[in-house]
Amino acid sequence: MTDWRAVFGHDEPYDEQVDGIETAIETAKAGGYTVIEGACGTGKTMIALTAGIDLVRDPDTDYDRVFVLTSVKQQLRQFETDLETINESLPNQWDPVSGLTLIGKADVCPYNRENRGGVTDDNVYDRCETLRERTRDLTGEGGSTTAGALVANAKSQQIGLADSANAPSPSGSTGNARGANYLETADEPTPYPPEMPEYNTGGPAGSEVEYCPFYAQYLEDLPEEASDGSPLEAVPFDVTETGLLTPEDLVTQSVRHGTCPHSVMGAVLGDVEVVIGNYYHAFDPTTTAAFTGALLDSSTFVVCDEAHMLEPRVRDLVSDGVADSTLRDAETELSRVLQPVRFEQEGRSTQGGSKTADADLVRAELNDTDVSTEELERTLEFVQDLRGELDRRIRAHLERTHRGWQSNLTDLSDDEIPLREPTEPGEDELSVWASEAGYSDAVWVRADSVGAIVERILNEAEDEEKSRAMPAVGRLLGEWYRRDHTTNFREIELERTWDEMEPADTWRRAYTARLALHNCVPSDAIGSRLSAFGGGILMSATLEPMDAFTEVTGLQYLEREENRPVIKRQYGLHFPERNRESFAVSLRKFTYQNRGSPAEESPTRTAYAESLAQIARLPGNVLVGMPSYGEAEWAASTLEARLTDKPVLLDSSSSDGATESLKDEFFAGDGKVLVTSLRGTLTEGVDYHGDRLSAAAVCGVPIVNTSSPRTKAVRRAYDETFGDGFTYALTVPAVRKARQAIGRVIRSPDDVGVRILLDERYARDSWDSVRPFFPDNSAFQPVSPDMLEFGLERFRKRLEEDS
Repeated sequence: MTDWRAVFGHDEPYDEQVDGIETAIETAKAGGYTVIEGACGTGKTMIALTAGIDLVRDPDTDYDRVFVLTSVKQQLRQFETDLETINESLPNQWDPVSGLTLIGKADVCPYNRENRGGVTDDNVYDRCETLRERTRDLTGEGGSTTAGALVANAKSQQIGLADSANAPSPSGSTGNARGANYLETADEPTPYPPEMPEYNTGGPAGSEVEYCPFYAQYLEDLPEEASDGSPLEAVPFDVTETGLLTPEDLVTQSVRHGTCPHSVMGAVLGDVEVVIGNYYHAFDPTTTAAFTGALLDSSTFVVCDEAHMLEPRVRDLVSDGVADSTLRDAETELSRVLQPVRFEQEGRSTQGGSKTADADLVRAELNDTDVSTEELERTLEFVQDLRGELDRRIRAHLERTHRGWQSNLTDLSDDEIPLREPTEPGEDELSVWASEAGYSDAVWVRADSVGAIVERILNEAEDEEKSRAMPAVGRLLGEWYRRDHTTNFREIELERTWDEMEPADTWRRAYTARLALHNCVPSDAIGSRLSAFGGGILMSATLEPMDAFTEVTGLQYLEREENRPVIKRQYGLHFPERNRESFAVSLRKFTYQNRGSPAEESPTRTAYAESLAQIARLPGNVLVGMPSYGEAEWAASTLEARLTDKPVLLDSSSSDGATESLKDEFFAGDGKVLVTSLRGTLTEGVDYHGDRLSAAAVCGVPIVNTSSPRTKAVRRAYDETFGDGFTYALTVPAVRKARQAIGRVIRSPDDVGVRILLDERYARDSWDSVRPFFPDNSAFQPVSPDMLEFGLERFRKRLEEDS
């Protein structure tokens, strides 16, 4: 065992930290994974970073980096903080641990950050690719200039003193003593003008083309042999001396040298010791193919933080779908590629000024592939007929379920149209329709290749790199054909929107429709990705039952089939017990069958309302978690009617900005009640430390809507794979949501508060009890509803005595 204590960022580790670090190091040396459930205060981030950095710096291991994945921004910040703490505590002779936080192109592009050069959040990815491609064309083999000349050209395109004396500086720009204006971002002036520079290719008027000077500088800094080695030499600062390179530092240091922050991030990626990102960076096929693929190997020690979210997040990432509007755009793209060929065959020519590719270009591009004009025509017919079939099925569904829907479009809600019986695996109805319509397997399989060539032809014709619809449609059609019908579920999703541009009597005015292909059981996708890494840690405060977790994440397969060790550790809450009280209240189950709709009065609702009011009257801030936003609205209105001296705040499904404002309002001033959904963002990843929260109550077991076709399909697939679909797919995730919510109260040794679970399934041992899924279930004292008030009052008096 190496001396990991030299890496550990604090004076003295807890016993749990010693065990966790040493277990993780030894397990990773054997190519395995450590699974840690640790309550708040365990110091899981420090455990993971210490173990990983020790392995990376141990010359006897093959580990080159630590790759941190988390789904919560607050946890990302915690890893940054702990890494900085480690660097501050390292022995004097040690180099700092280099680190990098990954963020999206929109957050680092100087033009997008300042809304200049025609770059916006909506077009930053397409615009960037176009400008990069144009910059490469200008400077590459056969190009008309050099990267250095483009940089000099951009620097010369300043607004001089004579031109700008009477003009205000544009937003996002700053001036120098001579009156020249420069783009400024991250409080750092760049060497370039506020608007995108242009380069004259030497032709007549109108031959000027825009390019990116930041990318040109990056290309200029690349050594000629970079294609055979690391592009790190193009980075104008020493990352090994920087320690953690935060996103703001990345932008500041890059633009100071006039180079592209996103390119620098990519260049640094493979050479830092700690990379901090999110699940997309390891599990999203598009992201890994384009950006982080080099990290996915045995030289990487991976840390999956908030690992209870790994299964649902990866399920979304490895599922697929395209909207009806995307199918429409794909149809248009295919028509535009085919039009000049058709016109030529008919003896006509395309209209002047059209951006549509000419016939020669289409033929030349097709000649370089195995895609034929006939395949393009057949794919166009298929996409057209597919849209028609989609339209027919949606109208038939609405006639069946919402008679008279055309006169009441505003009454429609989100919906699903399953394409097979969710509880019975079998071929979907759309595949059957296509076969009966005469479309062969080849049309599905070849759609991916057709999409790629359509994108290439249109980008070449328009001299613009941009996202096209047909590649996405082609990928979906190919996957639709290839994937099985047991662990994958196909359906039409209807999302409630509103588009005044659509005719008033069509469903398209009220809905966005989407063909969806859901991966119901992502264990293979998770397991195969984890298999690529050398080893690592998966950790969360809520992983119990651990055996179920290792099954649904594919870890048991790694242990059984690849003989890689999987070691489990659980560390409980070690803060003073006297500072907390925990109750499981034996109220009748809060299920729809018992409670009825929110508009109805029922004995069950009355009993819950009374208990919630008792909890809400506690001093300080109180958090109430409900199974859905609809039930949260009911609880908030009920509490408002019962409380006269305490404000009640209601969280709804809204933007991040609105949620942050609500949270700030909750924290400010005297005590309040905040009511939210247990499936929202305020019950996970939010640190209610200190006196920000005195009590948290969870109402019911937040199992998702079991009548949803997709939920039925997931349950059936889990039955097939793991034997108990209801427990694995529904109950366990719901209990983790509840545990996350009540875990918001006690966040430090000095925090004081009450945790309350309202529902007899938390309080009693029965056939549907969830008590076994709580590792510390003995900590939650079962009480009857009439004893809850007594228990709360007793805790309050004890606190008064202590004070």
